[in-house]
Amino acid sequence: MQPTDPKPRRPQPRLTISVQRGTRATDAPTRTDIIRFARAAMLRDMEATVRIVNENEGRQLNADYRHKDYATNVLSFVYETEPSVHGDLVLCAPVVTREAAEQGKDIIAHYAHLIVHGVLHLHGYDHLDDETAAVMEALEIDIMAKLGYANPYSTSEHLHHG
Repeated sequence: MQPTDPKPRRPQPRLTISVQRGTRATDAPTRTDIIRFARAAMLRDMEATVRIVNENEGRQLNADYRHKDYATNVLSFVYETEPSVHGDLVLCAPVVTREAAEQGKDIIAHYAHLIVHGVLHLHGYDHLDDETAAVMEALEIDIMAKLGYANPYSTSEHLHHG
């Protein structure tokens, strides 16, 4: 007699990802790491592009789409959330590097957090008020722990989206 599994296993969500590098940053994560970080935060099938950019491109995109004249750490562009997720994430390498140094964080851990954060945005999560921010941060902390990283909020303020 074979033991039965009490919970049927849900198939792992499908990920289609394109990784683009618009910068020569040498401290950015590998494609394999980017896929691992994105997959950890996925809740359903997802098709996404992750682009790592320089300060000029990051600033231009933030100005064009958010009307803010500076480069920010991560931008999320959501095109569809149901039945599957479609979107783009743009990470500005110099900003990520600077933040990691200022916050005393490992650069890859910081990238992991920003990718997890961005993927949750692509899935419809946001932090527009204290309640939604608390839900999103709790998810991020849990996902980061599963990836083997410390609580990203334990040594710094909240992500700067300004």
